[in-house]
Amino acid sequence: MKMLLLLVGVLIFSGIGYVRSDASDHRYKEGDTVPLYANKVGPFHNPSETYRYFDLPFCVPEGVKEKKEALGEVLNGDRLVSAPYKLNFRDEKDSEVYCKKKLSKEEVKLFRQAVEKDYYFQMYYDDLPIWGFIGKVDKDAKSDPSEYKYFLYKHIEFEILYNKDRVIEISARMDPHSLVDLTEDKEVDAEFMYTVKWKETETPFEKRMEKYSMSSSLPHHLEIHWFSIINSCVTVLLLTGFLATILMRVLKNDFTKYAQDEEAADDLEETGWKYIHGDVFRFPTHNSLFAASLGSGTQLFTLTIFIFMLALVGVFYPYNRGALFTALVVIYALTSGIAGYTSASFYCQLEGKSWVRNLLLTGCLFCGPLLLTFCFLNTVAITYTATAALPFGTIVVIVLIWTLVTSPLLVLGGIAGKNSKAEFQAPCRTTKYPREIPPLPWYRSAVPQMAMAGFLPFSAIYIELYYIFASVWGHRIYTIYSILFIVFIILIIVTAFITVALTYFQLAAEDHQWWWRSFLCGGSTGLFIYAYCLYYYYARSDMSGFMQTSFFFGYMACICYGFFLMLGTVGFRAALFFVRHIYRSIKCE
Repeated sequence: MKMLLLLVGVLIFSGIGYVRSDASDHRYKEGDTVPLYANKVGPFHNPSETYRYFDLPFCVPEGVKEKKEALGEVLNGDRLVSAPYKLNFRDEKDSEVYCKKKLSKEEVKLFRQAVEKDYYFQMYYDDLPIWGFIGKVDKDAKSDPSEYKYFLYKHIEFEILYNKDRVIEISARMDPHSLVDLTEDKEVDAEFMYTVKWKETETPFEKRMEKYSMSSSLPHHLEIHWFSIINSCVTVLLLTGFLATILMRVLKNDFTKYAQDEEAADDLEETGWKYIHGDVFRFPTHNSLFAASLGSGTQLFTLTIFIFMLALVGVFYPYNRGALFTALVVIYALTSGIAGYTSASFYCQLEGKSWVRNLLLTGCLFCGPLLLTFCFLNTVAITYTATAALPFGTIVVIVLIWTLVTSPLLVLGGIAGKNSKAEFQAPCRTTKYPREIPPLPWYRSAVPQMAMAGFLPFSAIYIELYYIFASVWGHRIYTIYSILFIVFIILIIVTAFITVALTYFQLAAEDHQWWWRSFLCGGSTGLFIYAYCLYYYYARSDMSGFMQTSFFFGYMACICYGFFLMLGTVGFRAALFFVRHIYRSIKCE
């Protein structure tokens, strides 16, 4: 137990504590060495397909050192090594040659393939990101690709802004007139050089990262974001107003009718949702899977709330490398006890006996598909020798976290849930034998109901989805977390209301099997989000290649599955609250 608490403490302080790691707040004197790291290179349109900087045949300086990286940085695909350029503080240089190299035919071919695929590079200077393209393709109005010319940039110009003794901003520009011709497979002499210019600025050190978040706050972007909010709010108001009016009127009529029936002769036949009061709280089939789904969904909902809390207090500022991944791993591990408690407690309320097997199912329900997807995608990344392939040491760390933190907390939560002795609160007694469900039209079956339930919540968030996708699977920066949180709240509200409405209509049709239906209807928005993935990939992005395609659809499948479990839990909880309320309001014999 002491070992578990110690490891939890280490995770909190080294994980979430690291999240604010850009406190490099370094002060320099003139001539001091400022750390410059080369990170990675890769096709601009394929964000997952990145390689180590020196996988391309650049000049490798003596004594190249790899920077030690935190867990989140490694998961993000960062592989920082010392760069060949020397950018000492306030030390200007003009066209200084740092390397002369004769490129072999193989190296020329490798560079040409990289230029053809629009490779970019990324570096970090005093924790500030730098980007640039390694070359260009000269098409010059030529229609035949065989006539294109390929050039490698050999001169990079750095412009650095400083305020007294601190670095504030850096930009890199490739000299368009200093090129190496890569068009033909022949040896080429290349002379790589760089220029460094320093300028003073009044921008304070505390605001140096604001430059990277401004793109999200431009007026035309904010207009679209607020349009998304207004669109979502209108959807919510119309839906909630419509449902509240209909349900209140219908329920009022139902309550009046049932009250009159109780005063009338006993031989009047009951109809509608009161007719099935003896079956509506009959426990669902596959109760262990149902409880495990609720446990996993509750954990993912808690995880999402914690991530939003960190985002709203400013933890995930732009280019805080790996902060989000670190937070996700740490918080998921620490919230596993919530999954165990919820699942075991509800499973025991459903009169389940094999609570140990239920805990195993809870632990594997989300992690299992995620593990299988990771194994396949990591194998693909290893085949491509991409930085997305996790080192063996990182995999061992993740396994240890799962073994020493996630699993014990899951078991402890399960034991606490089993011992809670909570009973299922049902306002009506359940009959011994279930009533037969009358034949229903096709549109009342599960699939049409799921389509209807998923479309409305999706319509409230689809505008914001583009910006999220462009940030996760592109090079945009998303920083307006307050708007995203509002959209998330709207998503939860719409999901709850539409599930309640469909549950009422199902019960009114005397179909008492609402447990799984409410979960499936609530979670169906995840299926719509995955359908949007297909549209985004083929219509809104330029991603291509087997690796990028498999990474995009593989990890998005896991994310949408997580949304399915989380929103399914929200839908069921809302439906359960509603069903208990209406049956508590009438007198059931």
